Amino acid sequence: MSTENNSELLFNNSVKILTDLIGFKTISGEDNSTLIDYCDEILKKLGATSFRTFDDDKKRVNLFATLKAKNSNNKKPIILSGHTDVVPVSKGWSSDPFTATVKGDKLYGRGSCDMKGFIACALAYAPIYSKSNLDRDIHFSFTFDEETACQGAPILIEELKKRDIKDGICIIGEPTNMKIIDAHKGCYEYTTYFKGLAGHSSAPHKGVSAVEYASRYVNKLIELREKLKERAPKDSIFDPPHSTLSIGGIFGGIAHNVIADKCHVDWETRPVVKEDAVFLNQELDKFTNEVLLTEMKKVFPNSSIEKNVIGEIVGFDREDKSEACELISSLTGDNSRQVVSFGTEAGLFQEIGISTVVCGPGSIEQAHKIDEFIVLDELKKCLNLLDGIKNNSISN
Repeated sequence: MSTENNSELLFNNSVKILTDLIGFKTISGEDNSTLIDYCDEILKKLGATSFRTFDDDKKRVNLFATLKAKNSNNKKPIILSGHTDVVPVSKGWSSDPFTATVKGDKLYGRGSCDMKGFIACALAYAPIYSKSNLDRDIHFSFTFDEETACQGAPILIEELKKRDIKDGICIIGEPTNMKIIDAHKGCYEYTTYFKGLAGHSSAPHKGVSAVEYASRYVNKLIELREKLKERAPKDSIFDPPHSTLSIGGIFGGIAHNVIADKCHVDWETRPVVKEDAVFLNQELDKFTNEVLLTEMKKVFPNSSIEKNVIGEIVGFDREDKSEACELISSLTGDNSRQVVSFGTEAGLFQEIGISTVVCGPGSIEQAHKIDEFIVLDELKKCLNLLDGIKNNSISN
């Protein structure tokens, strides 16, 4: 069979697998085990070994599978990494978001570009890896709940450390139009809960309004946001160059004439450097404990303010010498490197000494939107990259 026919079969298989993957409604926070079973079955039939790690309820699952090298040449293993969760869907889709639909040169469906397209390509190419005379291991790392502050990946990373898998080259297949991304800011997400004392609005001095104290908390966040701008590094590679802070929402109160006893604030910060996150939280906690909580407890001793950490994703730092970036450059011929504003799991792998790059099919411009799609040609580009990895990983 010709190389052209082989490429067409490989592409068609990637589309089939992507169609299957989109059919699994793996919205963040929900059970993703059926999709993991699907991936694990494909890889195990090819001779891969695997292990799983779980959330506390054993419903959300990470998978780490390995196709072992047939000849050892001390080459660093390759980790093909992707998250299995997708963001929720809103009304307005032109077709069922969980049924893959091909129109022209695009494939529509939730997760098509972010980021089941990459996972589909990795699984489609796995049979070729399994039949090749590999002299380095190929790992497949599929995680849960990346979209909600990377809740799954840290659990997997801890297991990798226990198994002494702390070296290698990791390719995070987030949608970058197959361009090399070698840095991004961190992403720290929080929900802060306020508990006061309810009462009639005609006697505000007898109650503790959780909404009012939450509002003062938000004002402090906005004040600190301005201070973060002043801390921007002179040589920052990001746009904007400083750490950012955003208020996602304030939720509390039940009626106009009732003093609200409960309220919570969703907020996040994206630090350029970890020190900014430390500064922000120290200043905020000091204000919370010394000012807000002190005032609240004078009226109602059982008042409380609790900051819940949703996730603290470390940033992905640019390295002058990166084996992962150099590998991708050698395979694509593109030596350019870019940074992005969105977060990924890259920093978590980098933190344990694994050389990491973000590079995958599709455009982030399509992610999280109604009628999300991936241009089919992006799948072909990704498959070409995976083919280059094979050629770089086989004994002569």
